[in-house]
Amino acid sequence: MIDTLITEPGDYSQKALKLYHDLGPVSFERDLTRIELLDQLEGMGILVIRLAIEIDSEVLDAATSLKAVVTPTTGLDHIDLEVCEEKGVAVVSLKGETDFLQGIPATSEHTWSLLLSLVRNIPWAFDAVREGRWTDNRLRQEFRGHDLAGRSLGVLGLGRVGRKVAKYGNTFGMRVHAYDPDGDNWPTDVARVATLLELASMSDVLSIHVPLAPETRGLVDSLIFEALPPGAVLINTSRGAIVDETAMLSALEFGRLAGAATDVISDETGPDTQISHALFDYANRKSNLLITPHVAGATFESMHSTEEFVAQKCVEFVSARMSG
Repeated sequence: MIDTLITEPGDYSQKALKLYHDLGPVSFERDLTRIELLDQLEGMGILVIRLAIEIDSEVLDAATSLKAVVTPTTGLDHIDLEVCEEKGVAVVSLKGETDFLQGIPATSEHTWSLLLSLVRNIPWAFDAVREGRWTDNRLRQEFRGHDLAGRSLGVLGLGRVGRKVAKYGNTFGMRVHAYDPDGDNWPTDVARVATLLELASMSDVLSIHVPLAPETRGLVDSLIFEALPPGAVLINTSRGAIVDETAMLSALEFGRLAGAATDVISDETGPDTQISHALFDYANRKSNLLITPHVAGATFESMHSTEEFVAQKCVEFVSARMSG
């Protein structure tokens, strides 16, 4: 028997819960704060998380019986992997599960939702309606948007999500280019470019789909923003730290970048993020930055599928460990 603690159980897959119950007692009454998590870790063998709490050395030191951290995500920057390895704690995730993830469309669909919302000014037009301005004849001019057909879509990273976004671009009649030094089985309807700088120079829309790693941190910097054509927009549903946010804000402020939409920011779990993040301040003042709170993968269908998949992986891990 092994005890499991689920930190964010809201609308959790019943099938996944049953798999954990088959291993032993499960604690999942409500979402936990970091302090509550630290108080409940003693004796827990499996810790099931999403993204709300950073799993760092403090958490791992408190979890003296922990065998595995389970996360239904591909990105693992919310977990200190080095400390996990030092303590012999396995990390069970979606990383590398390419075949399974082909059937999970949530992030790519959200990427396209952000792009359409940005270029058609949908959030700000809706705000005007809620303010009672429906009869204001100036609205059609104020919220005039842009067509996507005939424009160039640049996809940074042609993995699972990037390929789906590229496919949407082709469907919308865009000219699709991509940069991915590790890409193979290249789609015939996506033009391949040799460098990120070249991709930026031809992208009316630049969409980011690479994992966060030391070599990708700050990858989209001031040089990339300077290379973008006038009127270009940026979409990011990958990780916030891939973009130099200071450079992005400067490009927005001075009109080098016409607009940006992001589902992610740097330091998402920092204690002062809600009150001090520069992107929030800018978005409150301007109407060319759209931010959603890291919900790209948060659909009922996709979340349940991923929860069930990693739960089954966890069962297999426990079984292998016990038999070994």
